[in-house]
Amino acid sequence: QVQLVESGGGLVQPGGSLRLSCAVSGMTTFSLHDIYWYRQAPGKERERVARFSAGGIIYYSDSVKGRFTVSRDNTKNRAYLQMNSLNPEDTAIYYCNLWRSGTDYWGQGTQVTVSS
Repeated sequence: QVQLVESGGGLVQPGGSLRLSCAVSGMTTFSLHDIYWYRQAPGKERERVARFSAGGIIYYSDSVKGRFTVSRDNTKNRAYLQMNSLNPEDTAIYYCNLWRSGTDYWGQGTQVTVSS
């Protein structure tokens, strides 16, 4: 079955960088699907922060625009989220997401904590 596994989170100081990865398994049509990155901070609703469509259209939320870069490698069934100039407001669990044939697939999330 389709599985998404995020990695790359951790503790970083304000102004630092992290690169998250999302490994997608169980499907051969990864290149045909949009991939999303979401985050959820404690006590807050889940927020969509980036999207890389199958057709190459990229979206960023205003809160991360100019600091985060989404990418994908269709040969490896992987998506990435490069996060620069991190600040404490970026602290959250980060999830990757993919929708296929009426089913929403989510990873387990990776914790990002920005603190001095």
